[in-house]
Amino acid sequence: MTAAELQQAAKALAAMFSCFPQSALADAEMQLRGYLAAVQDAELCDVQAAIQRFIRGEAKVDNAQFCPSSALLSIEVRERRLMRELMAKRALLSSPPGSGGEVARRSRDGEGERRRQ
Repeated sequence: MTAAELQQAAKALAAMFSCFPQSALADAEMQLRGYLAAVQDAELCDVQAAIQRFIRGEAKVDNAQFCPSSALLSIEVRERRLMRELMAKRALLSSPPGSGGEVARRSRDGEGERRRQ
């Protein structure tokens, strides 16, 4: 993530922290750093989607009353990335000819030239 994306991720994490009870002993800044370290290599859209799923109670957790650990957030971020990639692949495979899908790619690469002549 870029510095700007890390700032956006920090804002999303702060929103998540405000939605769940926190320990009075927790150091909020260190906690934020730990979560950012856990997701720094991920795409911002996947981090934001994972956080939204935790806030909405849609993510798989043992107890939805508490903030997920950085490890649980990382797992959910990877699941969001996988879902995004699968949906993109599905859209590419199901796109009609001429709209940039597989058939259009083959034509651009010259594989379809023999049929046209």
